[in-house]
Amino acid sequence: MESTPESKRLHPLAQLAKDTVESYVRSGYVAPPKELTPEMRERAGVFVSIKKSGMLRGCIGTFEPRQSNVAEEIMQNAVSSATQDPRFPPVVPAELPYLTYSVDVLTKPEPVDSPRDLDPKKYGVIVESGRRRGLLLPDLEGVDTVEEQIDICRQKAGILPQEPVKLYRFQVKRYSAA
Repeated sequence: MESTPESKRLHPLAQLAKDTVESYVRSGYVAPPKELTPEMRERAGVFVSIKKSGMLRGCIGTFEPRQSNVAEEIMQNAVSSATQDPRFPPVVPAELPYLTYSVDVLTKPEPVDSPRDLDPKKYGVIVESGRRRGLLLPDLEGVDTVEEQIDICRQKAGILPQEPVKLYRFQVKRYSAA
């Protein structure tokens, strides 16, 4: 039997992102889960990534918690990822069967003294200059060096190469299709 996106088992956090997007795209309405797992009750920054045919379709998140728990953070960011990522048009109902979801729950960012304290496979990075900040999740395909991570973050935040920056690192717990 051929595997389809619908037949893959999702972790409850990824399932919540999927259910949220499907409900919102079909009806404009989102209902909170009836029961929260222990992970959903915590507070943390969360990124929700959506892919279609293996290609990024949307990714929005928060690096510090803004909602009262991870479940609400996932729901907010899932809707934003599907409808407000400026790189893509909003998700439409016909796409839903072809989408896959992952949820990254972030640890609290910690300042680092030097790029030597970073590792692109283990740590995500935040680059900050004044009020401008750029963030990149860890362990992304095609991002193999700390320099690439920092350059991408600078570009996202509009920080020029010669501007001084503060660096922060964080780790993630990534939940997706089993």
